[in-house]
Amino acid sequence: MKTIEECRLALDRLSENLAKADGDLRSAAALDRSLSCRITDLDITFVGRLAQSRIKDVTTVPGPPPERAQIRLTMASDDLVAMVEGQLNFAKAWGTGRVKLEAGLLDLLRLRSLL
Repeated sequence: MKTIEECRLALDRLSENLAKADGDLRSAAALDRSLSCRITDLDITFVGRLAQSRIKDVTTVPGPPPERAQIRLTMASDDLVAMVEGQLNFAKAWGTGRVKLEAGLLDLLRLRSLL
């Protein structure tokens, strides 16, 4: 199990990776949406905003998110860190239920190139 700080660093690294992306990947990340990332084993949620190809204004709240974000991720701390480090394929983790992604249909279609 990773720590809250390790998860926060992973989200920061993901944000940096999105900002450096180009082409279709960059346009997919150019959404302006509320975002939550629920870390089940730590019983916390990171909430923020995906805007201008970055994850911004991230705060940590205990338990489930206080409001329903437009893009919602749910996973264990080890899976978050492993995905950002390239050790876990998102599609495989999503397909096996290790990672959950909830969003509107149009957002899912745009996000597919990120994932």
